Amino acid sequence: MQLTLINFFKKTVPGHIFRGKRRLVKPVSKRSMDTLIREYERQEQIMFLLRHPYLTLEQSSGHAKELQKREKLVAKWTDEQTRSKLKPHVTIEERLQHLRVKEAWD
Repeated sequence: MQLTLINFFKKTVPGHIFRGKRRLVKPVSKRSMDTLIREYERQEQIMFLLRHPYLTLEQSSGHAKELQKREKLVAKWTDEQTRSKLKPHVTIEERLQHLRVKEAWD
């Protein structure tokens, strides 16, 4: 009963505690500042690596052709065994064939 009374009379923020005019604002700690600084340093290092790539444009233009990944992928999907797993193509005329009973107009 006494714990209920303590919680009942405790002054808190009305509504959502992290939104609005009377919100609860967390104090900035040294730990949060350190994590934010580390995150900014990490992003700066990533941006540096993106600005200075490992390969030049001439070196990176044809490096995947020797691996023949595109040809292997196309060959995989053009294989007859794979085509047999796919559903056949259906046209609208084939779908609506049951509506065509006779050709003569009345």
